[in-house]
Amino acid sequence: MTVVVWICLVGLTIAAGLCLVRLVRGPSVPDRIVALDALLLVVVAGIAVGAAATGDGDFLAVLVAVSLLGFVGTVTVARFVERRGAA
Repeated sequence: MTVVVWICLVGLTIAAGLCLVRLVRGPSVPDRIVALDALLLVVVAGIAVGAAATGDGDFLAVLVAVSLLGFVGTVTVARFVERRGAA
């Protein structure tokens, strides 16, 4: 299982790097919001891989908290952008 964990972590690292590139170079605010949300999903997936690798169930509460925080944050920023009319 160690090889699978390392492959997953390498893939997630590449995905996080690509999200950071889009976050920095994004031509518009909505692009940056989507990149930040995708980066949060990569972090959640990384925590899930770590929980699966260690077999520790304590990380599941962290997964739920980070997921809810990311959802609420994305919805809040999206409503702000919609009201502002930025594109």
